[in-house]
Amino acid sequence: MIHSYVIISIAVLLSVMILVMIGQKLKVAYPIFLVIAGLLISFVPGMPRIEIEPDLVFLIFLPPILFEAAWFTSWQDFHKWRKQIFSMAFGLVFLTSIVVAYLSSSIIPGLTVAMGFLLGGVNSPPDAVAATSVLKHMKIPKKITNILEGESLINDASSLIVFKFALAAVISGQFIWRDAVQDFFTMAIGGIAVGVAVGFLFGALLKLSRPIPI
Repeated sequence: MIHSYVIISIAVLLSVMILVMIGQKLKVAYPIFLVIAGLLISFVPGMPRIEIEPDLVFLIFLPPILFEAAWFTSWQDFHKWRKQIFSMAFGLVFLTSIVVAYLSSSIIPGLTVAMGFLLGGVNSPPDAVAATSVLKHMKIPKKITNILEGESLINDASSLIVFKFALAAVISGQFIWRDAVQDFFTMAIGGIAVGVAVGFLFGALLKLSRPIPI
């Protein structure tokens, strides 16, 4: 069993590397190739079912992705367009979740509005690396690029809040606005505080790890 998982993991890594190389060669954003390949592979009969613990994604895969995107972000432009970035990161995600919730519940039989919000919370935030790789191949104003890249860095917070309360509503059958608003500000302020503290810590470590010029 472990041997088969190792072979599958190596095959997936090689496939990703090849698709990324093809995307770079054709000057097309590689996430497009990854999505298409994933869809095609899902239709192949007999493919093994791979399950990954969600905690591993948050602890192992997500931090390096966000670190790379944040490393190349212009924080001067981020501060300049902060109003637009935060309004999109929260307002647009909530609006998208609402649209997805009511649209999906109206066209999919048996799907409740709470389940629709659960679906909207999953699909509303674009990935930071995907947004950056797609935008760099498009000739759009630098202002729009900075806003979209900055928004993609922080929209996970609002989408996770939507997902959390939608899941609670699906399980318990009730939704309490007061608790939702309170938890929203707690998670937002706490997340920013932890992120800033960890950022300063790793920034100091990176400065110490630089080679000393002779």
